[in-house]
Amino acid sequence: MRFEPMPLPAAMQADLEAAYAMPARAYHNFSHVQAVLQHCRTVADGPGWEHPREVQLAALYHDAIYDAGRSDNEARSAVLAREAIQRWLPDAGIDVARVVQLIELTARHGALGAADIDAEAALFLDCDMAILGAPAAVFDAYDKGIAEEYAGHVPGFLFRLNRRRFLKQLLLKPRIFLSAFFHARLDAAARANLRRRIG
Repeated sequence: MRFEPMPLPAAMQADLEAAYAMPARAYHNFSHVQAVLQHCRTVADGPGWEHPREVQLAALYHDAIYDAGRSDNEARSAVLAREAIQRWLPDAGIDVARVVQLIELTARHGALGAADIDAEAALFLDCDMAILGAPAAVFDAYDKGIAEEYAGHVPGFLFRLNRRRFLKQLLLKPRIFLSAFFHARLDAAARANLRRRIG
């Protein structure tokens, strides 16, 4: 089954893309969203999605609000998604609660195990984290982009400490990816990137 994104009303699409441009972002921008959607298409050609439209909307909105250093970005993005769906797609039959749930789960990357969530949520979260298993140059650009986003918001030494701690915790986990699909495809590459980054 192909992952055919549902077309959005032009005004909804414009508002969404404007959100990803504010503030200026080195990584959490609309290019990241497009990369996540590409991974969603890969899943569609493999294990598939039970609720592809909800997954698409969660992917589109999961980082719509992003202020480096804040802990409520995902919750605020979920609220924005709910409001946008209710405004622009009120009769589309979207399970808004599912979209909100998927977005809110992205706040818990690294803290969840496969047993904590359903299989589709695991695949969605892995689509967002697939960057960890990207080719080295792509991973390095992602890592640099995260650092740029935090510059001026968090003292550099504190960012480096917390970033290293987060990446080390991921590396120590028996599984970096929650789904068997992404574990098989990207675990080895992700571990190589993390080891290289941590040093």
